[in-house]
Amino acid sequence: MTTLRVAAVAAEFSRDLEEDFLIAEQLIKEAREAGATLLALPEACLGGYLLSLDNDTELDDGPPALAVDGPEIGRLAALAGEMTVVAGYCEADGEGRRYNSVVCVTGDGVLGNHRKVHQPLSEDASYSSGERFHAFDTPVGRIGMMICYDKAFPESARALALDGAQIGVCVSAWPGSRTNAVADLAQDRWKRRFDLFDRARALENQIVWLSANQAGTFGSLRFVGSAKVVDPGGEILADTGIAAGIAVAEIDVVQALETARRSMGHLRDRRPDTYDLSPGAVSA
Repeated sequence: MTTLRVAAVAAEFSRDLEEDFLIAEQLIKEAREAGATLLALPEACLGGYLLSLDNDTELDDGPPALAVDGPEIGRLAALAGEMTVVAGYCEADGEGRRYNSVVCVTGDGVLGNHRKVHQPLSEDASYSSGERFHAFDTPVGRIGMMICYDKAFPESARALALDGAQIGVCVSAWPGSRTNAVADLAQDRWKRRFDLFDRARALENQIVWLSANQAGTFGSLRFVGSAKVVDPGGEILADTGIAAGIAVAEIDVVQALETARRSMGHLRDRRPDTYDLSPGAVSA
């Protein structure tokens, strides 16, 4: 039996990239001291998220756009060292487009990169959209990544699971409700949705699930925190609640997947031939 210690972060980040790197460095150090070999940092942790989702344009110049093969991601890889670290950032593609992206690194460099596919509210005014989901191999197992609103769509996580992902990592800048806001974020309806999506995506695909999120406030947004680790049965193994912190759990990933899928294998028992939603099939 080979167990891993995995960790997901809820933390507050800013527009100041140097400050963000200092925060990331401290979080990586804490996770390393806790014995974690896989760490998920939030969406937009390098340079901060958008200041508002209510406007057609961003209220400032937005986060700094970084190249996936540039010095900043190289710096993150150096901080990761022997660990596998996942972190969100604003990606520049070299042709003038910006993407809300997440990268997976070790000290050896970049292992995987994902551009956010599903864009809520006015986010498309600041970012271009990604076009696919894919899994990739890492020292801690095969990982699939997504960003925030991506997890509201079952097809996102299912595509990753069908591509062999053993561990799903979703990084977020998920705020509390913008209408009917409550004083206690623990009672917030958007937090409940955040938690339900995490548990459902793990359970329906029978994979290990790491969920990182921004905490605190940024611009007009108040984030729900709630970083967590969920097992393939949808049970929460560790959770920060609405506070900043690191959720750490130990799990034998291979054994956990085998146990969850032994009797009722959700991927194995699929009936794709019955899921045809094309107009002709539906009318028939």
